[in-house]
Parts: sequence; C-alpha cells; structure tokens
Amino acid sequence: MAADVKAVAVGDMLTIVVQESSTASKDNSTTTSKKSSTDNAITTFLYSPAGSGFMTHNGQMPALKYSGQSDFNGGGSIKNNEQIVAKITVRVVDVLPNKNLVVEGSRHTAFGSEQQDIVLRGVVRPEDISANNTVFSYNVGDATINIVNRGTVTDSQRKGWFTRLWDKLTPF
Repeated sequence: MAADVKAVAVGDMLTIVVQESSTASKDNSTTTSKKSSTDNAITTFLYSPAGSGFMTHNGQMPALKYSGQSDFNGGGSIKNNEQIVAKITVRVVDVLPNKNLVVEGSRHTAFGSEQQDIVLRGVVRPEDISANNTVFSYNVGDATINIVNRGTVTDSQRKGWFTRLWDKLTPF
C-alpha cells in the first residue's frame, strides 16, 4: 500500500509528458553582379577594304560587338518557433540489461473534423521516472515523437498539389 507504482517490467504503462520547444532562425542575403562587354572590329586584313574585296561585305570588314549584363539579388529568412505540450501513455516493450526501459505508444484524438495521431518511441532510465509514474519527454533517450494532423483545417493550410508541382517546375 505504501509502495510507489512505477513501470519496471515489460507490459507496464508509463505516462510521458511531452513538453518540446524548438526555435530556429536563419537570415541569408546574396548579391552578385557580372558585366562584360566586347567591341572588336577588323579594320585591315592583308589589304585595305578599298583595295581588295577579300573578306569584306559591301566594302566593310567583319566586326563583332557584344554586351552582356547579369544581376542577381536574393535573400531569405526563416523564423520558426514551435511548442508542443501533450501527454501520452506508453507501454514498456523491452527491458535492457542495464534496466533501462524501451517504451512505445500511440494516441489518437479526434475533435470536430480534425484528427491527431501521436506516436512516441524511446528509452527511459528508471531513475527519471517520478513518483506518479511520469517522465518528461526531454528525459527520453533516442526519442522519436511523430505528430500527424489531418482534417479540413489542416488541409486548408497546405498548398494544393498543382501549386506544389508548379513551384518545383518553375525555376524563377
């Protein structure tokens, strides 16, 4: 009656408190410029154009004039801030020789027209398990936390398949 009920064996249940917070920020800027120009003309080749019609066209020697310019300005900015707070109960699927617990579990919730699936896998040290049989997700080793949302609201926030294809095909 006075003992703590903690997960220690295969089949035992353990609650993982998922508290993940990640922030990423990146800012890039690129500027390039290239300009070239060529102006060449043959004024005399062996004989003057007036003295010979060799390599002339209407009395003019060949000429070449070229001009080119290329400019590029590019930039990008990424700012991503994500916070996840959830609880998921997992099952101990294996006990390693050092007594660490391999856990795995999933949770499916549906509300309105939205659905959410959470799948969690990882390794938990017995000393990280609190008295109420919970562990914070940042204490789960080799953690894989996969959260997938589906529904009309989620779908409306994504680009359509044709727009995604068009973005891949157009280089500018």
